[in-house]
Amino acid sequence: MHEARRARGGRRVLILAPHSSYRIGPYLAAARGLGLRPFLVSTGRQVLLPAGVEGVQVDPRDEGAARARVLEALGGDPPCAAVATDDPMVPLAASLAAELGLPHNPPMAARLARRKDLARARLAEAGLPVPAHRVLDLDRPLGPQLRGLHYPCVAKPVALAGSRGVIRADDPAALEAACARIARILAGEPHLTDEERRRVLVEAFVPGPELALEGLLSDGRLEVLALFDKPDPLDGPFFEETYYVTPSRLPPAAQRRIAEVVEAGCAAYGLRHGPVHAEVRWHAGEAWILEIAARTIGGECARLLRFGTGHALETLVLAHAAGAPLALERPDEAAGVLMLPTPAAGVLRRVEGVLEAQRVPGIEAVEIALREGSTLVPLPEGASYLGFVFARAPDPAAVEAALRAAHARLRIVVAPSWELRPREASGF
Repeated sequence: MHEARRARGGRRVLILAPHSSYRIGPYLAAARGLGLRPFLVSTGRQVLLPAGVEGVQVDPRDEGAARARVLEALGGDPPCAAVATDDPMVPLAASLAAELGLPHNPPMAARLARRKDLARARLAEAGLPVPAHRVLDLDRPLGPQLRGLHYPCVAKPVALAGSRGVIRADDPAALEAACARIARILAGEPHLTDEERRRVLVEAFVPGPELALEGLLSDGRLEVLALFDKPDPLDGPFFEETYYVTPSRLPPAAQRRIAEVVEAGCAAYGLRHGPVHAEVRWHAGEAWILEIAARTIGGECARLLRFGTGHALETLVLAHAAGAPLALERPDEAAGVLMLPTPAAGVLRRVEGVLEAQRVPGIEAVEIALREGSTLVPLPEGASYLGFVFARAPDPAAVEAALRAAHARLRIVVAPSWELRPREASGF
């Protein structure tokens, strides 16, 4: 009976995603395009499944119970692959793949890739170029823990992504203030463990241009899908990413070194299979590792990979996981995206100049992700972007120029937001 089901509907693939992830739709579409039957493993009290999609709800913090629930729901129809869309589901995906005998990363390697503090320690042990660092415990007095630190430094949560909670500090007072702010952010994150809410990673600030690498691992060998320049200086105090442009304009030797260091970092973690998203700084002729995650790039930036490879990133990842990798097409054009920064806290009234921005030569699309009336929260607390601008042109410089010209035409109107509090009784 199960063989008949597989013949009718194609091979099954596990897609593990937080319930609010915007990556669910692209991954489901990619699975169907490859003739795979998606089985969605999600978080939350209820799983809102599109028509025709099977699924189950789990709590990834209890990995053993979550794994058992998924295996029971699968019954006698095992999948051919397990893919996590976002960081919180990466360890569970690795654990399930190991249980089912699928190509996977060792669960400990997946945990290292998600936990910045554990990752830093492993990379340092391997002798790879990483910033000097220290882990602080927010449940203990900070003063003694800050002794001997050098400034400027960067404080960051150990298990959040997208630059959330990442703050530069130039002296001890600023670092204490940053830790207090990070503690408030972590207190509102229910998917974190108690340990993850308690720990803060502090590391030396590394100057220089920042780049992002997107790749796929096959038996430990890294295939670079794209290397993105981030042409805006990311010097703090917060680290909101804006422009991504590919291909990189760094010299070929520097690009090769970045790929070598990232591949060595994956080996240090124990990562062997699947997508890799790495962030590095190029400083003093060396690639300094900021992060290596066992997942794809976040945000709508994933769409840039279609320009660089000829396929949607989700399609590449699922095909690779299912054992049928696709040949890459390397176009001569350059591409880029502007992740529209949040200009201020408040209520979004409107975004003016969208049509003007769309008319800039080289601009492919201007997409406003938030609706009028949405509450805007800038970094380091914020978790979303206002929208995205995509460009394509003959070379990276033209792409960057088009994105900056389009950005200059956009006018974001934000109204203050007011917090209403009960009035105290006056006694009258």
